[in-house]
Amino acid sequence: MQQTVIPQLRMTDATVSVPFYQQLGFTIDWEHRFAPDMPLFVQIRREGQLLFLTEHAGDCEPGGAVYFHVPDVDALHAAFVAAGAAVFRAPADVPWGGREMMVVDPDHNRLRFATQGE
Repeated sequence: MQQTVIPQLRMTDATVSVPFYQQLGFTIDWEHRFAPDMPLFVQIRREGQLLFLTEHAGDCEPGGAVYFHVPDVDALHAAFVAAGAAVFRAPADVPWGGREMMVVDPDHNRLRFATQGE
């Protein structure tokens, strides 16, 4: 199924936030600035899942959250650790079934990665 909603997260410094997401395996699809000294707006992607990151203060506030469904959260955790990414909460079983882990970006946005229970 094609993703029909693109979450948007606030970043306060693209020179810190974009490399953080790249360390998690996200790639940049495109970037936009209205002028060279204006805030950055960027679309990133990881395994078909899209996010918008914005430096525009009026777009949204830092401290958002996104929930990603992934095939194998334990393998993803190992990949993040191997890439040197800090994982806030390691994979653990959750009462509603499946396993989840959490990563927190430089702007306190929470990224939860989950594998569904069987």
